[in-house]
Amino acid sequence: MLRGLSVRDILIIDQLELNLQPGLNVLTGETGAGKSILLDCLGFVLGWRGRAELVRQGAEQGEVTAWFDIPTNHPVNGILRDSGIEPEDELILRRINARDGRKTAFVNDRRCSGQVLRQISETLLELHGQHDDRGLLNIKGHMSLLDEHAKATTLHDTCRNAWRKLSRAKVALMELSSKINALSAEEEYLRHTLGDLQLLDVQVGDDEMLDSRRRLIQAAVKIRTDVIKALDALSNEGAEGQISDASRWLEDAAQQLDGQLDLASEALVASLNHLGKAQQEIETVLGSLKFNSSELEQTEERLFAIRAAARKHGVTSDELPEITLALELKLETLESGNVELDAFKLDVEVAHAAYSAAALCLHEARVIGADALDKAMAAELTPLKMERAVFKTEIKSAEEGPNGSDSVAFTVSTNPGAPTGPLEKIASGGELSRFLLALKVCLSQGGSRRTMIFDEIDRGVGGATANAVGRRLAELGAEGQVLVVTHSPQVAALANAHWRVEKRIEDEVTLSTVVPLGPNDRVDEIARMLAGDVVTDEARGAARSLLGKNL
Repeated sequence: MLRGLSVRDILIIDQLELNLQPGLNVLTGETGAGKSILLDCLGFVLGWRGRAELVRQGAEQGEVTAWFDIPTNHPVNGILRDSGIEPEDELILRRINARDGRKTAFVNDRRCSGQVLRQISETLLELHGQHDDRGLLNIKGHMSLLDEHAKATTLHDTCRNAWRKLSRAKVALMELSSKINALSAEEEYLRHTLGDLQLLDVQVGDDEMLDSRRRLIQAAVKIRTDVIKALDALSNEGAEGQISDASRWLEDAAQQLDGQLDLASEALVASLNHLGKAQQEIETVLGSLKFNSSELEQTEERLFAIRAAARKHGVTSDELPEITLALELKLETLESGNVELDAFKLDVEVAHAAYSAAALCLHEARVIGADALDKAMAAELTPLKMERAVFKTEIKSAEEGPNGSDSVAFTVSTNPGAPTGPLEKIASGGELSRFLLALKVCLSQGGSRRTMIFDEIDRGVGGATANAVGRRLAELGAEGQVLVVTHSPQVAALANAHWRVEKRIEDEVTLSTVVPLGPNDRVDEIARMLAGDVVTDEARGAARSLLGKNL
């Protein structure tokens, strides 16, 4: 509930504070006194788009503060938490407009953006009037209003969830179909390329191994010649034979030298053993250096084929096995795709059946709700002197979507036999006001959690019709809080709280202020509204009669 509004240096307001009450609150005053300016100020602090220049002439900045009582379970608390603001029992909104146009906003003394203010305002206030494009005249909101009235919000949520599942199933089917189509288009290439790679059968490390083998074969002739020379140098014709001869000669001489050559003989025997081992190792290496005459050609052919395949696919040779595996997986996907495709199509069919059932249930609930709303509107329009008017909730088939397969629009006909049409195009100013009021009464079952503001919604009506308008505003106020800007004495007389907006001139500067009215002041104000500039005793008597028990 809106508890108060404080304004400083905005337009023609220097300073004022308005403390609102539960129930029906009314603002009255002469034309041009500044009643609509108060709504501009309220809209400014709530982040609504309005006048560009708000700062009062001569001031450096203007400021508006609004404060609300907020219950624990109010929807605004979720928005506050999402914005990093801890909810409290009282919500204080403050917004400053500097002379240079810069705007600064605070929520409970925490700075925030205009966007956050607008999100907050949607949970706190409803504005209704002849230019009600934010509310009941906005056809985009008619469906949700009907669903709420028909108690079909759960069915709506079910339909929305079914649509999400259907959408996900369709996306999955489309993605798989696109993948299969793309693979089918390149199937011949995939099979040909995979065949080449499978024939090549590259393993990690093949390139390095083949390159080493190729270098070894190329160098094998020279290496083998050198190794044979070394082996010959160590053979019987070379070092081995000479050492054997030396060992034999020393052995003969040692017999005459009493062991002086024993150590030398032993060293020569050891040398012969080492030479034998060296010869064995060399002979082993010589065996490995025997190559088939075509091996070099075969080795180079495979090595060059592997490197050509790597260049073709833009990878290293060791990455070719991964390319082979990827191609195999693509062909497996293609081959198994038709089976998967049938399963995905079945998923879409099942999801669509569930969505269609949910949309049908929602449609049926809307039809019942629309009939109930139309009857309720007929009952409301009669006391508002519009018994010949017809209100019709039109439900038409529409493209399937998250909200079902319906389009919803509130339409009216003000003359019997005339076709129905949109509210704002068919009804005149006074008729439109009464249509909107009747619709709001019908849609406000169980009370509203938002403060409702009606900007001269009673314009163009008077007498018994104005009284009926006032009583319905009072009924709405009894369920919550209503703020009305009005020129109707019948409406003002039914208020729980009454303020008069006044305009005065000080030092050739026009200023506007708001004065709370007590019982006697209310009599004078309503008498003025009845009689005009000259308030007579008869007008005061009529005012007292209108006020009745509200005095």
